[in-house]
Amino acid sequence: MSSAEQKYDVFQAIADPTRREVLKLLSENELPISEITSHFPISRTAIAKHLHVLSEAELVAGRKVGREKIYQLKPESLKELSEWLSYYEQFWSNKLSILKYIVENDSE
Repeated sequence: MSSAEQKYDVFQAIADPTRREVLKLLSENELPISEITSHFPISRTAIAKHLHVLSEAELVAGRKVGREKIYQLKPESLKELSEWLSYYEQFWSNKLSILKYIVENDSE
């Protein structure tokens, strides 16, 4: 499959820290690419590529307003990630319970 045909999924999209930060910014406000770019030490072209990956994963959507494109978060696409993580929370909670038990009973 060529890179032009590749569709990104939620997990690929959030794997990059810059894309996670873009999602955080868009969770607060809809923003044009120029405003998003101002938060990073990378080029507008690099941010556009990150926005493309996020759009392919259906995590953000862009709409034209005049000469600018305004991006917004599409949080419903994070549901897949939430469901996947919720399964593994049981293991994390179990480990914390064991740690609490050890700490409370180790003071002898």
